Amino acid sequence: MQEKILILDFGSQTTQLIGRRIRDLGTYCEIVPYNKLPNSFEGIKGVILSGSPYSVYDPHAFRVDLSAIRGHLPLLGICYGAQSLVNQFGGKVEPADSREYGRAALCIDKKDDLLLKGLKDKSVVWMSHGDTITSLPEEFELIASTSDVPNAAFKIRGEQTWGVQFHPEAHHSEEGKVLIGNFIDICGVRNNWSAQSFIEQTVQELKDQLGQDKVILALSGGVDSSVCAVLLNRAIGDRLTCIFVDHGLLRKGEAQKVLADYEHLGLNVIGVDASKKFYKALKGVTDPEQKRKIIGKGFIEVFDEEARKLEGIKWLGQGTIYPDVIESVNITGMVIKSHHNVGGLPEKMNLKLVEPLRALFKDEVRRVGLELGMMPHLIHRHPFPGPGLGIRILGEITPEKVRILQEADDIYMSMMRAEGLYDQVWQAGAILLPIRSVGVMGDERTYDYTIALRAVSSVDAMSADWCRLPYEFLAKVSNEIINKVRGVNRCVYDISSKPPSTIEWE
Repeated sequence: MQEKILILDFGSQTTQLIGRRIRDLGTYCEIVPYNKLPNSFEGIKGVILSGSPYSVYDPHAFRVDLSAIRGHLPLLGICYGAQSLVNQFGGKVEPADSREYGRAALCIDKKDDLLLKGLKDKSVVWMSHGDTITSLPEEFELIASTSDVPNAAFKIRGEQTWGVQFHPEAHHSEEGKVLIGNFIDICGVRNNWSAQSFIEQTVQELKDQLGQDKVILALSGGVDSSVCAVLLNRAIGDRLTCIFVDHGLLRKGEAQKVLADYEHLGLNVIGVDASKKFYKALKGVTDPEQKRKIIGKGFIEVFDEEARKLEGIKWLGQGTIYPDVIESVNITGMVIKSHHNVGGLPEKMNLKLVEPLRALFKDEVRRVGLELGMMPHLIHRHPFPGPGLGIRILGEITPEKVRILQEADDIYMSMMRAEGLYDQVWQAGAILLPIRSVGVMGDERTYDYTIALRAVSSVDAMSADWCRLPYEFLAKVSNEIINKVRGVNRCVYDISSKPPSTIEWE
């Protein structure tokens, strides 16, 4: 059994970042909802309690019985997790005078504490909470503070239990990775995860899970489904049949390029042009969540139809990755957004689901793909959403709008490659806005659409910053799009980051 650190998710949007930092340090971890504790703690070497959108004294606050964990395993509470420890065991948590959000300097009160080992005094940490710990329980020992947060970090005497009110997983916490690394060392489980170890373990698990069964795989052309296909192919060979669906919402010429790439990989691929089906289903639909669901449902229907043409298919393969899973988990009662790759298989389908990348973050998928010997241009292509241009066309989708966006996006991507910017950006794309504005082209007045250009840097899709592309480049792209794409007379550049925005507009 693989040893791991378990992260209990209380609904925070940064829970994933905790797992990401742990994986960055070569250590395996898993994220589970706070109310889904495993029956056995065998193989679990430590536990982390995440943040939460709730207050610990809220009547709807998430609570967990820690009797099987506290004093038995190293335990670290982060933000809400720390406040929950204080609240459960006799301390006091109260609303802060003002929301504590942003950078703060950490004053280390106990320099020999194992969790804070190697941290510099006045190290910058990231605060994000509306409540604060005003009184620690008797057995809790203060180990760090800030000018505005007297009880910024604590340890329970006589056991390996800590709490921090700041977020070490956030990029803004300068030495957050050091603190998380210290906790990993306390757990005694460092360096037990690598791309090679994942491949070896996963291939064996797939062989055991699938036996001699046949699998049909949903290929999208992106990194995730491509790596998934190669991984499954390594495990079961020609018992894998790949289905590539052109839903009419791909980038310009993408269907042909993708099929050529898959031919080089030696995969058995069936190409299906289902664009008319999707356009019909999406006609008149403007709500982004409804569009996602229609596209997801359409994928499943096409896969089901193709699967029925084949004999002996028992499994549907999908390239679902960790961010898809976490963003679709309904812990707080609110889903950030639904993902076409996650669950929801209709009962009428006679297929079971296999998702070998379900535990990986995006950059880990790339590392696995390179380790599998895949072509670098396939691995390093920008992420592209499963619903494709369907969620980059705001409002109703029509063939004409698809044409406009395909042409604008093709100009943007081509110029990024020509200027050597493509590989410096994590994800980029064009968005067609549902607004038309007045323009002048030649001697004529126009009333046409606006294209928004998006480019972000990220490592895990859970947080992202907008890229500072050169003004000269943006000017050239804008001019090229407006001059060459019929129906566009204005270009804008998106300078918002995630959070609070998302990478995609829908």
